[in-house]
Amino acid sequence: MSKLVETVDSLENKISKLLHKYEILKRQNRELEESLEIEKQNNQQLIVKISSLENQTQTLKAANAMLGSNEYKRETKLKINSLIREIDQCIVQLSE
Repeated sequence: MSKLVETVDSLENKISKLLHKYEILKRQNRELEESLEIEKQNNQQLIVKISSLENQTQTLKAANAMLGSNEYKRETKLKINSLIREIDQCIVQLSE
């Protein structure tokens, strides 16, 4: 009978340790999920900021080209030509 009590005690001890480890892992998992969510939000904010900065860069390039900067003249000419084609298409549609 003593052997059975020892086995039961050993099992209880092991179960207790497993439950403790489970709780620790559960808490760590929750912390990691919260951290992941925060990083996702930060990532999304950075994506928005990058997009905004890219738009500002394009605007500044166009402004530089219009002010006489030779560096971005080709890009600006292409953009102007594209806009002129769009305007021409609108005029054609309006005249129909």
